[in-house]
Amino acid sequence: MKTDLKRDEKIILETQKHWMVLIGPFILTLIVPIIGFVAGSYGVLIAIIFICYFIYIIVQRNNDIWVVTNLRVIHEYGVFSNNSKESPLDKINNITYKQSLFGKMFSYGNVQIQTAAEIGSTTDNLVKNPDELKDTITHMQEEYKSQQIKMQATELAKAIAGGQQNNKTDVASELEKLHELKQKGILTEEEYKERKTKILNS
Repeated sequence: MKTDLKRDEKIILETQKHWMVLIGPFILTLIVPIIGFVAGSYGVLIAIIFICYFIYIIVQRNNDIWVVTNLRVIHEYGVFSNNSKESPLDKINNITYKQSLFGKMFSYGNVQIQTAAEIGSTTDNLVKNPDELKDTITHMQEEYKSQQIKMQATELAKAIAGGQQNNKTDVASELEKLHELKQKGILTEEEYKERKTKILNS
């Protein structure tokens, strides 16, 4: 994966296009050069072109990956250029997949991810183990929501504790001032006790 991970980000699952995407180009690479040899003297050139084409398809498949982390889903693709699409877990509204009969037999299918972003929804075909991709994203969304709730509860607890600490500091400061007034003779003992009681009960 070319995308840099964020702080505390971990890779949960990495998958790619199924090897089924190689079958069509492989058959073409075998058949077309043979036809070229039979048809004329350009057979070798045609064979070289289709071998290069098949190598390109292999590299394209290897670069076309989906990565699920504890924060987002990353889709990288491209051969001569690097392309990346990211979907934060909290922005994914729905994920579905479809498998044909052969898809079930060979573990591949089409995956659709719907997000709240401008892109809306994207569909990718012939993805390896689409059910595992869907289940992993769903599970990590639940983990992400749970983690966010825990963080919010911790921040709220800290805020409450900080408020209580501030109240204690204010009371101590008021009592200190009250004691100074008593020491200077500005307040009598009774006045001191009366105001002290009010501060402690407030």
